[in-house]
Amino acid sequence: MALTDAQQQEIDAARSAAHATRRPTVPALEDMLFTATPVLDHGFVRVVDYMGDDAAIVQAARVSYGRGTRAVTEDRGLIRYLMRHRHSTPFEMCEIKYHVKLPIFVARQWIRHRTANVNEYSARYSILDREFYIPAPENLAAQSSMNRQGRGAVLEGAEAARVLDLLREDATRNYDHYVEMLNEDEQGDPIDPGRQGLARELGRMNLTLNAYTQWYWKTDLHNLFHFLSLRADAHAQYEIRVYAEAMMQSAEAWVPIATAAFRDYRLGAVTLSAQMLGILRRMLAGEAVDQAASGLSKREWRELMETLGRAAA
Repeated sequence: MALTDAQQQEIDAARSAAHATRRPTVPALEDMLFTATPVLDHGFVRVVDYMGDDAAIVQAARVSYGRGTRAVTEDRGLIRYLMRHRHSTPFEMCEIKYHVKLPIFVARQWIRHRTANVNEYSARYSILDREFYIPAPENLAAQSSMNRQGRGAVLEGAEAARVLDLLREDATRNYDHYVEMLNEDEQGDPIDPGRQGLARELGRMNLTLNAYTQWYWKTDLHNLFHFLSLRADAHAQYEIRVYAEAMMQSAEAWVPIATAAFRDYRLGAVTLSAQMLGILRRMLAGEAVDQAASGLSKREWRELMETLGRAAA
């Protein structure tokens, strides 16, 4: 990912400015403010603002007037209790705002999380950049035969090369036609003074879904963790997972105690149904339980065995 000189100057200007405040700040996140973390080939994630910290979660839970009312170890214990028992409102007291540059098809998957304030770059008013997401060869995979939403084996050889060529050719051709229909150059001047050019709100329909868009995405910590629990998961689509992983880095800098609890109780944890828990108790009591006698479907049984690190019989 390469920023333009104008973009880099804007970031440098923002980072050089200092503002006095009485509100709590987090030095580790302050160091990251405005800096673009590269994601994919042309995308990025950067934090542009935030409110609150680990102490704000504790303060809200206790409804206290000050910040350091108790020892840090007690604060950590309370945050872990809140996470463990899924108390959400104290985490909603912290908010963060990101500036994200991402492929359109990733944005359309991302926007399903209807728990944030979003303002997206408008192709009705502006011309999108000539940038397209082209997967790295190791991320170019066939459809999974086991999962309708997943990937299977990585494509190789001539087939992989042909797919990459098609992605580049289609995106480039469609963008060239987009510019031709708009009849505008990068400065907004007519390319051919003899033509009117198509309205931008119509011309954008010709762009491929691997073109890049940008947005500001603001959410509270509770909903950020919900987003990360789904999108930072190993089963999430690679192209959105790498954005989630970049956001995890900012969360760890911002609220390290809460993020550690989130990793333990949400991201690295599993949920067992009442039926699964009953089977586990039977196993611990020494009973030999198989799928047929478990009452679980084959898929549920396989998932339980994978969770327990056992081969499904």
